[in-house]
Amino acid sequence: MSTPFLLADADQKIGTKLGTSPWVFIDQVQVNVFAEVTRWRTPGHCDPEHAKTTPYGGTLLHGFHAIALLSHFYKSSQLWPEDGRNPLNYGLDRVRILKPIIIGDGVRLRSHISLLDAQPKQNGDMLLKTQHDIEADGVDAFVIFAEYLTYWHAA
Repeated sequence: MSTPFLLADADQKIGTKLGTSPWVFIDQVQVNVFAEVTRWRTPGHCDPEHAKTTPYGGTLLHGFHAIALLSHFYKSSQLWPEDGRNPLNYGLDRVRILKPIIIGDGVRLRSHISLLDAQPKQNGDMLLKTQHDIEADGVDAFVIFAEYLTYWHAA
């Protein structure tokens, strides 16, 4: 993004692409750690030998793991508003896991980010809704679609 992103003019950016995040590498170790933390350690995610016998031929990234990266994608894209501070995760609207993400020797993900809405709140605060179209390296179509809400306090 060539010009700084500001809450003050976010309404002028609604409907536009804000940026694309850098790639993030995810491997089986990270999948296993996520499985332990979330208590969802299933063979399809954590057992590469078992996963070879599935229709996918390898272990899958947890959908919630990829979704949990939305804040990282947003910040790594240098889209933190210069006139905002102390952002809060306000939740998600629509989310779809469009394709399975196979781990194999590791997978790279990145997000294409657009601004869907900017709702002014009290004291100059702003509720932003961003669209994240997440791609996996080597997959022809987006693998996840998410609408992410962030509440920003005015600086």
